[in-house]
Amino acid sequence: MIIVLGADGFIGTYLVDQLIRDGFNVLATDISRIGGRLHKKQKIPFIRLDITKEKQFDKLPQKGVDALVHLACVQPANVRKEEYDPIDYIKVNVIGTLNILEFCRKKGIQKMIYGSSHRNTQGLWKEGKFIREDQGRAIKYAGEYAMFSISESAAQDCVEHYTQQYGLQGVIFRLPPVYGYGPHTEIFKNGKPLKMGFQIFIENAMAGKPLEVWGNCEKGRDIIYVKDVVSAIILALGSKTATGLYNITSGRLLSLKEEAETIARVFSPKNNPSEITYRPDKPNSIEPFLYDISKVKRDLGWSPRYNFEEMLLDYKSERESGRFNHLLEKRRQMMLKQ
Repeated sequence: MIIVLGADGFIGTYLVDQLIRDGFNVLATDISRIGGRLHKKQKIPFIRLDITKEKQFDKLPQKGVDALVHLACVQPANVRKEEYDPIDYIKVNVIGTLNILEFCRKKGIQKMIYGSSHRNTQGLWKEGKFIREDQGRAIKYAGEYAMFSISESAAQDCVEHYTQQYGLQGVIFRLPPVYGYGPHTEIFKNGKPLKMGFQIFIENAMAGKPLEVWGNCEKGRDIIYVKDVVSAIILALGSKTATGLYNITSGRLLSLKEEAETIARVFSPKNNPSEITYRPDKPNSIEPFLYDISKVKRDLGWSPRYNFEEMLLDYKSERESGRFNHLLEKRRQMMLKQ
């Protein structure tokens, strides 16, 4: 059995879906109720679980578990200004991870895969420079991502400790922005609601409106599609030797120019294609970063399957299918919550 913690989140939803398709025996867990209702409707076993409470792990199967996939966390995109509390980052991202690791140790579970943000390398971000796993961290200790990065770094160290101390096969996936249908409507930026540029581009393209690109249009970031993340997790589940930290990214820069042009091509009406206007006089807030993926290619035989256009075409297909509309509902409720 594979237990997925954070199964109602964006990556968790896609992962559980693919694991079931591939014939795995899966137990989905999350603190949320929305996705849980969907899992139950689909007859996927689901347990509501708060990872910060050690006693709640008694709800989980006590034997017959092959691996855990840990995707549960608190992150700034989900936290409004009025609700910010640094203790929550420690409780969920550190104490929650320790509770999961202790459950693995006590129950003899041999493998845990932890999906973690790339934010703790922010001080290494330089245009055109590939970041390797062995280059360590460079946390920025000010700003909205500070406590998030501190807590996730501590969680990563806990996974490594249990790997070296207790023989756990701990696999840490370092993830950049993960694109896909579901969460890309609004996020909290510095605690305040903000519609994402990616979503604005898509909405404008679908309406045949112009897309406005600010600043240096060659500036960009290394992103990844959610289904490529899922495929990497599934490969790690099947590996007996993979351990430690892996960059799970595209390994290439997606420029603002390429992003706008591709979105216009995929989403614009054929009889009313969106024009792209470049405004170098207006600054953008893009921070460039790029990651080396040679380690995961070597150890897992993994490479991203989707280029950006293929990602958008699949995104469009998933949007039209409505299979994951509960992710939008979950986001809506989060943004409307008083």
